[in-house]
Amino acid sequence: MAELSYREAVAAGIAQEMARDETVYFIGEDIGAAGGVFKATVGLFERFGPERVRDTPISEQAIIGAAMGAAMTGLRPIAEIMFSDFLATCWDMVANQVAKTRYMTDGQVSLPLVIRTANGGGTRFGAQHSQSLENWGMAVPGLKVVAPSSPADAKGLLAAAIRDPDPVLFFEQKSLYGIKGEVPDGEHLDRLGTARVLRNGKHCTIVALAAMVPKAMQAAEQLAAMGIDATVVDVRSLVPLDTRTILGEIVKTGRLFTVEENPRLCGWGAEIASIAADECFDDLDGPIVRITTPHVPLPAADVLEDAAMPSVDRIVETVRKSMR
Repeated sequence: MAELSYREAVAAGIAQEMARDETVYFIGEDIGAAGGVFKATVGLFERFGPERVRDTPISEQAIIGAAMGAAMTGLRPIAEIMFSDFLATCWDMVANQVAKTRYMTDGQVSLPLVIRTANGGGTRFGAQHSQSLENWGMAVPGLKVVAPSSPADAKGLLAAAIRDPDPVLFFEQKSLYGIKGEVPDGEHLDRLGTARVLRNGKHCTIVALAAMVPKAMQAAEQLAAMGIDATVVDVRSLVPLDTRTILGEIVKTGRLFTVEENPRLCGWGAEIASIAADECFDDLDGPIVRITTPHVPLPAADVLEDAAMPSVDRIVETVRKSMR
């Protein structure tokens, strides 16, 4: 095992797949000699050269258009959209072209395309550079949606996304780039569509994603000191969604809490709550509770941004009051 930061694990995952498969290439703004605006692609340009690590003009439409065409003709492109907010400028191509091509050609054309993007708040970038947009992708048939919470998952799930025959939106939470963790040596390949139980408890189940996962784990430790034993599930993949694991843990504890960074309205937790109500209503011992960011643009001021996003204290207090 090697200890890598989240950003180093992202670069390692890309390098692993580029070394393994010469059809993989990487395209985006400032990803080459600059090593990426978040330094998540350092060393790739020097190792693989300008033919396979290509800097682009500031045009998200150009990036997605070029990557889509390359995927249709046999390559496996990785396209970086610098901030997830900028998906809005190329969303027609992503939602109406990339997501639909395999279906509309009856499987004659596949799109093995990964769209990587820095997502979410906590870094004081303001309303236009801090949105958590996993639910955008989740709403579009034909797209797979992945959001890792740890360095090991960043590398393994990214490798799985690159090898997948369908388009994958790969959300990297900005505030996680600096965290460190153990990553398996050598080739590391995970599996899309799998949630992971990080902590086993008997009183309630907390389901979280990306940057909310470490907060949920910290909250669970504090709750344990209060006599509330919480299971924590890292969703990891929204599409495909591992309902078997998630529902199985809900049935064991009888209580469900979701911790979501995205705005409350139409968040991914609402879908999980709906599935839980349909599939295991008789096993629930209390109401499903969603802990979310309110439906507002995310502020840039540190105090206001911290107040808007779910915090460890808010998770603890919400679970404590609900369980009481």
